[in-house]
Amino acid sequence: MLPVDIPDRERLISLTEHRDAASVSISLASSPVPQDHERIRIALRDAIDQAARQLEGMDLPHGARQDVVGRLRAVLGDDEFWTRQSRSMVLLAAPGVLHAFRVANHLADRVVVSDRFDVSGLIRAVSFPLHGFVVKVTQQGAKLAELDDEGRLVEHPLPLPDDHRLMLERTATDGTFDRHRAHGATGERVERERFCRVVQDEVVKIVPRGVPLILVASDDLDSAYRAVNTHDCLLDDVVHEHPDSLTRERVEKIAREILDRRRAADLREWRERFGNLRAQGLATTRLRDVAAATVADAVDELRFDLDADVHGRVDDYGNVELSNDGSRDGYDVVDELVTRVLRAGGKVRAIRKEESIDGSPVAATLRFPVPARR
Repeated sequence: MLPVDIPDRERLISLTEHRDAASVSISLASSPVPQDHERIRIALRDAIDQAARQLEGMDLPHGARQDVVGRLRAVLGDDEFWTRQSRSMVLLAAPGVLHAFRVANHLADRVVVSDRFDVSGLIRAVSFPLHGFVVKVTQQGAKLAELDDEGRLVEHPLPLPDDHRLMLERTATDGTFDRHRAHGATGERVERERFCRVVQDEVVKIVPRGVPLILVASDDLDSAYRAVNTHDCLLDDVVHEHPDSLTRERVEKIAREILDRRRAADLREWRERFGNLRAQGLATTRLRDVAAATVADAVDELRFDLDADVHGRVDDYGNVELSNDGSRDGYDVVDELVTRVLRAGGKVRAIRKEESIDGSPVAATLRFPVPARR
């Protein structure tokens, strides 16, 4: 599994609320391959130097620039941080503050010096559910793998008791072992469920809540696993091919198809619901109306373009001032709206541009109507 340090909702909100004139945000492509790390350190050193030059031209309290740059440069020599890397890293630094995150998503290289942290990469990693898990259960044991954002399976070690397979073994003594076992057809079902419970208890320790879990198992173990499952997002999709006959490549293909179908179905339901609510004045794709709704804490769910790049400012009354002539003054307006929705307890979901409604970077469903802005 690629190492990740994605913040939870509360910590992400805390990061969005940070304010300091000397705030530096660095997003940088990384690699889990150790041979690449020296090259990445050089790229990070260059990014830190770029941030230092930007800080030099700012009117900051005495020692603020040195504090921030020193904290960032300390990462270069942090061997523990470099031991395990992912596909990208995000560093957020300010006087007295340093946050370092490893992200499995591919993020664009970016250096931002502002009065707030640029957490766009983290927001997108949290709110764009590309991946899922596959648990394969057979008479010989169980394996767990994660389907990453490139559609490849990465296996997770699944610590199971050494004797867990004995729960399914039958012997000439009618299944009698040193410990008590159930007998007959009902007993076999009980033993299968006991076996699956051992597996699923370890699975739920690894698979986060809300992340899709795909079950690949023979018919008898499929029903047994579902009977004891406690994961909130075990999918109903049944893989009809016998698990012992499936290659790794075939499991990858099946998992991608299942997740693609699930995403397409979710998108259809969202579009239908959005259309119904818009007819009632409870949904909009107009950026200025969405901004007004966020200020009023009226947004129930916000879906936003994963690659949106709209710079400007949003004031406390929901008025939007966009940057002119392609300048990058201000901050990312879409990210600002997303963070305001999060703070108000609303739901957010990143989507691809081709999945957007009306070609807008945002689409929001509302808890109550909000007057339209001109």
